[in-house]
Amino acid sequence: MAAFVHPTAVVDDDVELGDSTKVWHFSHVSTGARIGKGCSLGQNVFVAGSVRIGNNVKIQNNVSVYDGVTLEDNVFCGPSMVFTNVHNPRAEVVRKDAYRRTLVRRGATIGANATIVCGATIGAYALVGAGAVVLRDVPDFALIVGVPGRQVGWISRHGERLDLPLRGEGRAVCPHTGDEYVLKEGSCALRTECR
Repeated sequence: MAAFVHPTAVVDDDVELGDSTKVWHFSHVSTGARIGKGCSLGQNVFVAGSVRIGNNVKIQNNVSVYDGVTLEDNVFCGPSMVFTNVHNPRAEVVRKDAYRRTLVRRGATIGANATIVCGATIGAYALVGAGAVVLRDVPDFALIVGVPGRQVGWISRHGERLDLPLRGEGRAVCPHTGDEYVLKEGSCALRTECR
């Protein structure tokens, strides 16, 4: 099924939109952007030209995905969350050659009104809570809240809180799927991925 672009949206030349991707009201996708299959760009979304977006990514209303940002498959960006790409912006100093890259790994969720300061990697299946401000890398499966963002727990691929300590070692089962997770040396992973 071909991509859908709402009549009020602007999709520049030399843009790749995967099958079944939807670009909704008043959004703008810039020349050079590459967007995978089955994505949804809500109302008033901006995607810059060097951006790469994987498959099945959901970007809610009022989000700007700036140059230097990459979103892997199955990422969710909540309404009005913010990406940045310059660490020390000044209106009178051009810093387009100083963009810091931001990577959001597969399956991660970024809640409404959260801010991701450039240069961070958000780990696979991590969950950044609404309104959090992320200043540094986030581990896979981490649950991050607050300003500045701090880890308060671990989360399953299904989005369920895992009964694991923040540090040390442990095992937990997702209450929804029954998948087992292992915490070892500060990293959390599905048991099948630990072998």
